[in-house]
Amino acid sequence: MDINFNKNEDHNKLLLSELNQRLAKVKLGGGKSRIEKHHSKGKMTARERVDFLLDDKSKSIEIGAFAGEDMYQEHGGCPSGGVVVKIGYIKGKQCLVVANDATVKAGAWFPITGKKNLRAQEIAIENKLPIIYLVDSAGVYLPMQDEIFPDKEHFGRIFRNNAVMSSMGITQIAAVMGSCVAGGAYLPIMSDEALIVDKTGSIFLAGSYLVKAAIGESIDNETLGGATTHCEISGVTDYKAKDDKDALNTIKNIVDKIGDYDKAGFNRIETKKPKDNPDDIYGILPKSRADQYDMYEIIKRLVDNSEFDEYKAGYGQTIITAYARIDGWAVGIVANQRQIVKTKGAKTKPSEMQFGGVIYNDSADKATRFIANCNQKKIPLLFLQDVTGFMVGSKSEHSGIIKDGAKMVNAVSNSIVPKFTVIIGNSYGAGNYAMCGKAYDPRLIVAWPSAELAVMSGNSAAKVLLQIEKASLEKQGEKFTKEKEEALYKKIKDRYDNQVSPYYAAARIWTDAIIDPLDTRNWISMGIEAANHAPIDKPFNLGILQV
Repeated sequence: MDINFNKNEDHNKLLLSELNQRLAKVKLGGGKSRIEKHHSKGKMTARERVDFLLDDKSKSIEIGAFAGEDMYQEHGGCPSGGVVVKIGYIKGKQCLVVANDATVKAGAWFPITGKKNLRAQEIAIENKLPIIYLVDSAGVYLPMQDEIFPDKEHFGRIFRNNAVMSSMGITQIAAVMGSCVAGGAYLPIMSDEALIVDKTGSIFLAGSYLVKAAIGESIDNETLGGATTHCEISGVTDYKAKDDKDALNTIKNIVDKIGDYDKAGFNRIETKKPKDNPDDIYGILPKSRADQYDMYEIIKRLVDNSEFDEYKAGYGQTIITAYARIDGWAVGIVANQRQIVKTKGAKTKPSEMQFGGVIYNDSADKATRFIANCNQKKIPLLFLQDVTGFMVGSKSEHSGIIKDGAKMVNAVSNSIVPKFTVIIGNSYGAGNYAMCGKAYDPRLIVAWPSAELAVMSGNSAAKVLLQIEKASLEKQGEKFTKEKEEALYKKIKDRYDNQVSPYYAAARIWTDAIIDPLDTRNWISMGIEAANHAPIDKPFNLGILQV
């Protein structure tokens, strides 16, 4: 191992340590005192409920753990978006679980809460996964109602999705384990089956105070909408549970009876661990996002037996296309090669080299063909992003880089096989789009702690913004010294660097998670297993494509 490997390893393990520390903080939800208060009511926390529901010692992945991080500080914050979402196994069946965290503003819905719930439902719809709702929410967070209530992708979309999933035959089970008020009361009742916990669960369109104010009726909340009322009088709920664990055990028994599902039929054989040590990833991945490294070495540590069959190995070498297996599942890999590639032999001039992480005409053409092949063969696609964008300049423009790039974007957009995206390093500009960014419907999209997402790098953006701001200030008669220029550059770069952070993206659910690189195989394997619940029902068609 060389000194650079050791430096890289130290750097990346520090990033991993930061990730684990942030996750530990997120998992406290509204904080220790609120957790204790929650327990004093005889209730489990959202995370405790989810963990109890999922099979012991089984694999799981959490969606949107960092949702809302550093957002809404003027309102006290919203850790993890006030809701816990996990894909895991209940009685051996893969399910998606959504649990309101009542330690965060009594489980009230912030804008990011709505976005996260909709992302969970999107995953369930795309993959036809059974979805379990563990309801404990005070409803819409009223100070921000204009950002969560009326629009297409706001609160009401949840109930629309309930209806759509029901028509698709996707199992939905809801347990009311705390408050379930106003519009939110429709969610459990639009599910296939609904449970309610005695004495702690309640469902009503308006609580006792509002009923008194609106119609003058005096009634307590338990009589108005408690478990006995809805299980024995209104018939709104189907099961009455004595406590949280009783409700969760009932859900387990219901799920246990669900029949098998129609499968998409993705190819899987017995899994094999990578031959090359996955831990080496920490030393291979460079400390600086501008430095080169060999993406082949990353791939070897992600795929079964460290084996892959490369497609068009000698052509378009800034993108690697290869068939491989991950945890036994067949995958087609599209990955950015970060090394400089010599295009015309050992004596290549710098002007004839292809720079790593850049998409050129030939690499875009190769990727388009490979994506089409994977669709033809029904092989899920895995995109490994470390991309600075498409090649610019007269040579590329005259060669039709826009057309070749458009072909690649077309192929990604029209793919019918499930797509998965891992942002390893840079994810800049149109490269993000061509390599299946969030806008292109990957079934799951995750980032490593080393990732950066933006229109361009912080350094490049700061230089551009500096020139604009400098010109503006000079027009106003302000003189610029070297010191002033450096101070302004630093101010701009610091602001921009905050926005390219993977945590900034994860807070806004531009990615589903930030993960340890060593968890990548588990995420892809569980993602393909989920996708296998949804048979492909349409042909692959690129539409109008300029050849």
